[in-house]
Amino acid sequence: MRVAPDAALSLDEEERLIARAQAGDVEALRPLLTQFSDPLYATVILPRTGSAAAAEDILRDTLVTAIEKIGAFRWEGRSFYGWLRQIAIHKVIDGHRRAKRGGRAMAALAHEVERETPFWARADELLIAAEERRHNGARIQTVLAGMAPRYREAIQLRLVEELPREECARRLAITLGTFDVLLFRAIRAFRKDWEGA
Repeated sequence: MRVAPDAALSLDEEERLIARAQAGDVEALRPLLTQFSDPLYATVILPRTGSAAAAEDILRDTLVTAIEKIGAFRWEGRSFYGWLRQIAIHKVIDGHRRAKRGGRAMAALAHEVERETPFWARADELLIAAEERRHNGARIQTVLAGMAPRYREAIQLRLVEELPREECARRLAITLGTFDVLLFRAIRAFRKDWEGA
């Protein structure tokens, strides 16, 4: 079993920060997430995915899950890193399963569509899909325009321009952990506005 990297925070400090987060101060998690993001990415996620883009997505999902489920964490005198590592491994496994299922399903669907759909029907479907993309693109821009500038910029940099997390944090002049929290909140705000639009 892999042990946590050299910790800048003592176990006592970790325990105090987690207790604060569980009491409702989610910002208390920032030092922990900042400390453990790079080791999770480099030693747990990237070697199991082989793709920097997939690894960054899994890291983001891991940190979001940790924030959402911090109430379920039980302190047992060991570093918070072990719990984050388990979440990350589960996310990697889930990603592999989805990719495998998705690949088989898409291949079967493509085969069926090509075999049974006349060329003119596919043209109609392509036109409808293009119209839906245009409509959704306009709706996305409307929702983004109504968001707080900081949230809009985080979404633009990471999800539209697809910049690495580190570059997004650098451009916003914040730490990587702060950027992860900012992006999480921005996505949550976007989802709420999207559903209300």
